[in-house]
Amino acid sequence: MKIEILRLAIDFGLVVLIWMVQLLIYPGFKYFGSKGLGSWHHIYTRNITFIVAPIMIAQLIIMSYFWIDYPAMLAPNILYTILVSLTWITTMLFFIPMHASIDKNPTDLKLLNKLTNWNWMRVFLWNTILTLDLFLLF
Repeated sequence: MKIEILRLAIDFGLVVLIWMVQLLIYPGFKYFGSKGLGSWHHIYTRNITFIVAPIMIAQLIIMSYFWIDYPAMLAPNILYTILVSLTWITTMLFFIPMHASIDKNPTDLKLLNKLTNWNWMRVFLWNTILTLDLFLLF
């Protein structure tokens, strides 16, 4: 399999996942009620990590591969690296702490709205990454 197709598949998978999170999962948190969300959220964050983490790590590995095997693609490599880094930075600095706060206070409707609203940032980042892939591939 060509590495470009693998990169496209991984990035596409993250786009599909982030749209599901944005349109279904995060808005759905508001309908659980405090007791239900308090129980479910901990399970959700643990289990979603088993799905998201390997894909994001694979994205980092492929990003590194492109730097090694395609050093002449300087501008696309820099842009891809910035975008992927921003997905990691925003996840670590904003979203993991927000999820920790939800575990502590599942009744905080403001926090649930903040989670959904801020997540548009990651929707934008992963869609931009996929657009870059498509631009480079075709």
